[in-house]
Amino acid sequence: MIMEPFEAYRYYQSLKLHFENESYNAPKYNYKTSAKPQTFWKRKDKYFFAKIGRMFDTPPELINYYAAHFVADNNWVGDMLSNEQVYRDWQKRTESMGYNFQQDLEKVNVKSFDQLFELGNQYPKVVESYLSNDINIESVVILNKLTNFMGRADKTVSDPILWPDVSRKIRKYSLLMNVNTDKMKKIIFKVFTS
Repeated sequence: MIMEPFEAYRYYQSLKLHFENESYNAPKYNYKTSAKPQTFWKRKDKYFFAKIGRMFDTPPELINYYAAHFVADNNWVGDMLSNEQVYRDWQKRTESMGYNFQQDLEKVNVKSFDQLFELGNQYPKVVESYLSNDINIESVVILNKLTNFMGRADKTVSDPILWPDVSRKIRKYSLLMNVNTDKMKKIIFKVFTS
């Protein structure tokens, strides 16, 4: 079944709002927006959404596609279509989430689990590792899901320029990502007790 162009656009709008607007929560609002078909058909980029609609059969696949691109700061639909590697890389990371999480925990230069969340130069050490491309954002999201460290970091980090965007991306991605928390807790225990 091919997804209609307007439906593909509606999911795009919903996820764009989700990542850019502090108060909008796409899953909570069931990916609904005020987008109207009449407005959509006047858009010059409607053909991109028709192409994307032909690529996916189900909304969850499309949601993952858009989420992968928004997390990679690839926000324009035309760029999404011209850079398919972003989605393939995301699929690889999420299919091997447990393995990648363990590898990422071992890369962060800390001796104890609690040190992951201590402030480094400016941000929590785990976030600094993500920003320097040493670990994946999914690992930061998993740690946030388990500890809600971003809530504490938002109160202690004083950078008004980069931090609000980084924090929002991590918190918003956390709402979209499914995580087997029991499995991740076992990985944490394995890394920090061996």
